[in-house]
Amino acid sequence: MYSPLRSVTPRAPAALPGSALRRPLCSGQAERPLLARQELQIALCVPLGGTAGIWGPSAMASAKLAVAELNREAGIGGRSCRLLTINASDDSPDIEATLTELVQAGDIDAIIGMHTSGVRQRILRAIGGQIPFIYTPLYEGGESTPGVFAIGETTARQLQPAIHWLGQRKRPRRWFAIGNDYVWPHVSHRMARGYISEAGAELVGEMYVPFGTTDYSQALDALRLNRADAVLLSLVGQDAIDFNRAFGAAGFSRAMLRLSCALGENELLGIGGDNAEDLYVACGYFATLDTEANLAFKERYRAHFGERAPTLNTFGQSTYEGMHFLAALLDREQGQRAYHEHLGGAPLRYRSVRNAAYEGDGITRTPIYLARAEGNAFRVITQF
Repeated sequence: MYSPLRSVTPRAPAALPGSALRRPLCSGQAERPLLARQELQIALCVPLGGTAGIWGPSAMASAKLAVAELNREAGIGGRSCRLLTINASDDSPDIEATLTELVQAGDIDAIIGMHTSGVRQRILRAIGGQIPFIYTPLYEGGESTPGVFAIGETTARQLQPAIHWLGQRKRPRRWFAIGNDYVWPHVSHRMARGYISEAGAELVGEMYVPFGTTDYSQALDALRLNRADAVLLSLVGQDAIDFNRAFGAAGFSRAMLRLSCALGENELLGIGGDNAEDLYVACGYFATLDTEANLAFKERYRAHFGERAPTLNTFGQSTYEGMHFLAALLDREQGQRAYHEHLGGAPLRYRSVRNAAYEGDGITRTPIYLARAEGNAFRVITQF
C-alpha cells in the first residue's frame, strides 16, 4: 500500500533545460521525460511494520523535512516535490507489484529507499534501472546496478576500524556473530572473520535467525558453549532489542562486549540502559554528534516537527540526505549521462548532515564514529 505525503508549495517552477533527465530505455518501453509534470513524485520506501518498522517514523519525518527545504527554494529541476510513502518492510508481500504499477503508469519519477538489503534486491528485480533509485542506509557494499546510488556507509568502513580499535583496548579473543538471515549479515560476517583475525582474535561461531525471532535462548547457550568474550550483532530493529534484553537479563554484559553497525537511538531506548553495558556501535551518524552540521540539522528538525518529533537516528536522517542527493543528481548538468554512468569518477556534492560526499563509481565518503552506550544515549568516543 502507499499513501501520499504532500509537500510545501514552492515558488513557480522554472522551465527545464533541453537536456532534462530522461528515464533509461528498458526492453519494450518507450523513452519518456523524467520531469514531465509540474510536480516531481518520489516513492519513499520505508518499513512501516515488522522487525524494522521502528525505523519508519524518523525516516518519514526526515524525508519530509528535506522536501520542505527543497520546496521552499526551487524544488528539484524547477519542480516541486511530493512523496508517496510505500511500505518496504521485509514481510510486505506486494512491494514489487506496487512499484511496478507506479513506474509503468509514470506515476513516480524516482525512489528513495531506506530498508534492508533484502528488500532492495526485491525492488531491483522488479524495476531496476527504470528510474533513479537512491538507497540511503548503511549496507554491505558492492551495489553496482545502473541507476542505483547507494549513499550509506558500508561494512568495510564500519567494521574493520572498530574491530581493530576494540582489539587494541579491550583485547577480546573469541568473537561470536549473530544476525538476521539475509544478505547484509552474511556478507558482513564473512568480512568480519578477516578483520577479527587481523586483530589477533578468532571468530568461534556464528548464527542466523529469522526476522521476528523472540526466543534467544539457543543463541545465549551458544555464547556460553563457545566461551565468547565479544559478540558481533547484525540483528535489526525489534530483533536487536529483544536479543539485547535477553543478553542483559542473562548477566552477560560484564563478560562480553557487543559491537553493532546497525543499532540506533530507538533500539537503545528499547534495550534500556541496564542492558546496554559494554555495547558499542560503529556508524556514520549519531544524534549526539557535536558537529556544526548536526546541531543545525537538529534545530531545523525540531523547529519543523516540534518537541514530540520522532527520535533522530542513523536510519532516519539517511532519508534526509537521500532527498538532497536526488536533488543534486537531477539538478546537475548532463544529468542523463550522470544517471547512466553512476556519475563515473566525478564527485557529487549534496547537503549532508554527516559531511558525506559521493565520489563516483558507487563510493560515498563519510566519517565513521565509534560510540558506546551510556544509559539511554550514545557517547561518541572516536572517529575513523
